[in-house]
Order: sequence, then structure tokens, then C-alpha cells
Amino acid sequence: MFQPDREAMPTAQLRALQLSRLQEMTQRQYAHVPAYRQKFDQQGVRPDDLKTLSDLAQFPFTRKTDLRDNYPLGLSAVPAANLRRIHASSGTTGKPTVVAYDQNDLDVFAEVVARSLYAAGGRAGMVFHNAYGYGLFTGGLGTHGGGERLGLCTVPVSGGGTEKQVQLIQDLEPEIIAVTPSYALVLAEALAAKGMKPDDISLKYAVLGAEPWSQKTRAEIEERLGVKATNIYGLSEVIGPGVSNEDVSEQDGSYLWEDHFYPEIVDPETGAALPDGEYGVLVLSSMTRTAMPILRYWTGDITRLLPSASPSGRTVRRMDQIRGRSDDLIILRGVNVYPTQLEAVLIGMGQVSPHYHVILTRTGLMDNLTLQVETETENAALRKEIQKQIKAQVGVTVRCELCVPGTLPRSEGGKLRRVTDLREAR
Repeated sequence: MFQPDREAMPTAQLRALQLSRLQEMTQRQYAHVPAYRQKFDQQGVRPDDLKTLSDLAQFPFTRKTDLRDNYPLGLSAVPAANLRRIHASSGTTGKPTVVAYDQNDLDVFAEVVARSLYAAGGRAGMVFHNAYGYGLFTGGLGTHGGGERLGLCTVPVSGGGTEKQVQLIQDLEPEIIAVTPSYALVLAEALAAKGMKPDDISLKYAVLGAEPWSQKTRAEIEERLGVKATNIYGLSEVIGPGVSNEDVSEQDGSYLWEDHFYPEIVDPETGAALPDGEYGVLVLSSMTRTAMPILRYWTGDITRLLPSASPSGRTVRRMDQIRGRSDDLIILRGVNVYPTQLEAVLIGMGQVSPHYHVILTRTGLMDNLTLQVETETENAALRKEIQKQIKAQVGVTVRCELCVPGTLPRSEGGKLRRVTDLREAR
């Protein structure tokens, strides 16, 4: 462990710390953030009502719309002169969501990312190839700060420029890489095109995040790059990457750094709390951020908290792999479908690449799903087999189109959009 005194804190001590930090956080929000004061008043709660951790369920959720409604810095709890960094979403669906950091927040950010990279296999002195995008996206600068905090020699490659990425991997011989899963496969293709086999590649560990991915994707990346891959999780609204990470020796659920982020799992329809072990929406409170503390942020990610004991000795809980996002859910003729379910079927068949694209259309009142898949072989039998397996394993009827390798969209280091929705009404 990078910080065993915090990662393996006795559970009773951890719960007491969480309550104390949540109480301090809500007091700060009520005193310094008018938008939160209004939300608390509308809900009929005051910070003093938070006497136990179970009392948190009385308090309002924070959603992405709250950040947009208070654009740009209406949720900040400190004077503008105290801010040291701004990050923001792309704003492709409206106003961008802006998040602010003071020096304390940047220190917390570096600490939790350093823990994550250590859990992923990183050790001081290693060369760290950081292929997350730099700029307003939190991924690049966030993992950069954590790499330096851990003592890694951090190479700020950013996303895109695949030929340059390949050259730097060959020349600088990094042992650890941070990259989106889809772009990891792009790099694997490019390295193979250079005649490099997994044993020729210096990489030992891959820290994958920023988009949903499956166990089968993990297996393919590990095989093609010769690495052990772990999942890093985070959201810019909460802090960025580093909210949780898998342990490389286990690869079985991501450890939530619970001394900084308080997790809840709630029913996606009612918002009611669900016990550990049940799937629902992950809700997070950023207890130690001071510039923009976020209470009960509705992440939209569907997962569960794993109730089993930690093999590593950590007392913080683990979160299971993200099943999908509540807002990425495709409801097709009454059946709930996540893109990761389709991906798992494709990779399990072994005859097609993991590159796929989903197109949703509507004929009359009937929704249709066309699944485009890359494969070296174009034949009716394979197409029918894919449709048959998806029907059997996912429970929906789809139309499959086989495409020439290299024709479907590729990631350039950022998040890859897997679904195009052409329906007139959603």
C-alpha cells in the first residue's frame, strides 16, 4: 500500500472520520455556497441534522445540471483568488461543467492518484507514459500530478499522435502507461504493425479508465501489450481520476479511497439507499475538497460495493466494474442493454475485433439496433452467429453489419463514442 495507515484504517475509525468530514463539508457548503444553502432549505435539512452516516440520505443529490445551472463557478466555496486550476467538460451537450481546485484540492488529487498508480503496480523510479489527454480534461494533468507524487518519471504524451506514441514507447521504455482501453488497442495495433511482439515491449502495467470496458477487453490488452491492466475510476465533478483503482495482484474490484470520497449505492428510480452487494447508481461525496466540495453527486454509473473482505488488507471498500451508465442505457423494445454487454459477446466469440459501433434507428414505433463489427471475414454465417449469440446472451434481436478492419471510429486518446442515436424521439 502507498499509505497503509489510511488505506487500512480500522473500520470504526474510518466511519468516524467520514462522519466528521461530511459534517464539516456540509457546514462549509451551507455557509459559503448559496446554491447548496437553497437546496438544503428546499429539502428541509440543515448541516446539524447530519448526526450519523445514515442521516446523509436526507440530504439532496447533486447532479450535472446543478453545475451547469451555476456555471461557471457558482458552486465554489472559496474566493476566486484562492483557486489554482480550472478543468471543464467539452460542453458538447450544452454549457460545459466547470470544476475548480485550490491548493488543498490539488494536493488531494495528487495523493489519491499516487495511491491508485501504486495499486496498479507503479513504483518510484519507473518511467510513466501518460497517454490521457491534457488540457481541460482532468485525465492528463490529474494522472500527471499523481505520477510525480509517487516518484515516477512522467512523460506527458497526451492523446493522439499514434506514431509519436509508438516511437516514445520504443525509445524511453516506460514500464507503466495510463490510457483509455480503446486507445490501448490502437497502440497495440500500431506496435504490432512495427513488428513488435508483447515480449519486445517494455510496458508491464496499464492503468485503464475514462470509458466502460469488459474483462474480455482486459484480457486482449494484456495479451497484446504484455501488461497487467487495472481499472482507474473517477469523475471531474468529484475530483478526476483516482477516486478508486484495482490492485494489480487481484484485479477484482476497485478500492475506493473512502477517507476522501464517501460512496453510496442508490436505486436508479427512487434514489433510496441500497446495501452493499446490490447494483445501483454510485453516489459520491468529495469530503476533503475545499474549493468545490460536492455532496452526494449522482454519477449515473451502475455498479455495486463489494461486501467481501479485502485480500490486500485494505479496509476501504471496493466497487465492482461499471456495468454501464444510467444515461447510456439503451432500452430496446423493452429490454435494457448496455454497450459493454454487446462488447463482451463479440470478444467472447474470438472471430471479430473489439472495434464496434452501435446505430439506433426507428421504423414507425419500432426501435432498431444495428451493430457494426470489424472482421477479416465477410460471410453470412458469421453475421448470423453474432446475431444469434447476442439474442441468447443479451436478449435482444439486432442487425449485424461486418466491416473491413480499420473502418470504424478509433479513439485518439479521449473517450470513444460507441453509440449513434438516429431515432427522432428518445
